[in-house]
Amino acid sequence: MTAPLAERIRPQSLSEYISQSHLVGENGSLTQQIAKGIIPSLILWGPPGTGKTTLAQIMAQESKRPFYELSAINSGVKDIRDVIEKAKQSSGLFTAKNPILFIDEIHRFSKSQQDSLLAAVEKGWVTLIGATTENPSFEVIPALLSRCQVYILNAFTKEDLENILQRAIETDSILKTKKITLQETEALLRLSGGDGRKLLNVFELVINATESDEIVITNEKVMQLVQKNTVLYDKTGEQHYDIVSAFIKSIRGSDPNGAVYWLARMIEGGEDVKFIARRMLILASEDIGNANPTALIMANNTFQAVTTIGYPESRIILSQCAIYLATSAKSNASYMAIGKAQQIVKQTGDLPVPLHLRNAPTKLMKELGYGEEYKYSHDYTNNFAEQEFLPSEISETTFFEPGENARERELRQFLKNRWKDKYGY
Repeated sequence: MTAPLAERIRPQSLSEYISQSHLVGENGSLTQQIAKGIIPSLILWGPPGTGKTTLAQIMAQESKRPFYELSAINSGVKDIRDVIEKAKQSSGLFTAKNPILFIDEIHRFSKSQQDSLLAAVEKGWVTLIGATTENPSFEVIPALLSRCQVYILNAFTKEDLENILQRAIETDSILKTKKITLQETEALLRLSGGDGRKLLNVFELVINATESDEIVITNEKVMQLVQKNTVLYDKTGEQHYDIVSAFIKSIRGSDPNGAVYWLARMIEGGEDVKFIARRMLILASEDIGNANPTALIMANNTFQAVTTIGYPESRIILSQCAIYLATSAKSNASYMAIGKAQQIVKQTGDLPVPLHLRNAPTKLMKELGYGEEYKYSHDYTNNFAEQEFLPSEISETTFFEPGENARERELRQFLKNRWKDKYGY
């Protein structure tokens, strides 16, 4: 059975490897390490189809080390232990040529599976190379991450992808027997979503679907054969977080056009409606807050509505809410206030509650002065009595600073009228 094109032309050396010059180019951060055979345990983090597996195999070949490979999708703790035992029998153990254990999609390993790698990495039984499409800070346990260097692989550029196609035409034993002309490449590149493996799979599909040995690649031909351009949106991958980030930043930046576009990207990618609504609920408080308190009500109602309705109608409700939030006045005063307060708590620890603010449910507590000098606000004019509500050690600290918007200017004036200089701003 013939191997897929992507496998047939997989680079076997650094000289054949395309892109990632910041890692393996002339002055790349990994180039000298590979040349010397001194390779640390590392995590290769990058988008799908950018050469993580290939680079790991090349590192093993060029450093002449035993190479063991596992996929986190179908491997468990037992598989890890079996491979580590094999590696321990290797002649390169405890030398600069110790075996390389490559784990594809390492982010899919559970905590216990990742824990099972710690001893082998720490004691030098293996050099671990993990590949992930997700941010390792979130998906790799700290104990393992601290023992590995993280190297980022960049998404392929248009030039990189075209070079991959050209290399396939020139080097593949099957494609060399045909006369292939790349008249247009836009459709191929768009369908690939920047994934080199997917690019070659689509390219091979087009080649195999053409009976003639003289093949002219055009956008129309590609789209006719492939039929559907699937949206590049991995709900569990880095792309997911990038698009959500763009959506939130568009709303925060008061751009309804940007907000609706990124919302559409998530919807077309099949994102969970509750996830989208939940993010808008958080934003309504974090980025709008008391500049427009109705935003939180709107976002909460949106969450309730889309939970009940679901797709496809929920897209309309999500759009309405996103546009409302994007066009609302903004303030992060509440967000900043709680952040400052938490920082003070971390710095000062558990300061005692002032006596006049303490609860006094027993006779002894009353005798000790708990709550004795507390002023009940409703007994005073305007339901306000000036008194200190912070521990004495931080009595002059300001946490809440109203923003420059109509509603919070009213709040500023309210506080100034009550507290005079304390909230003079």
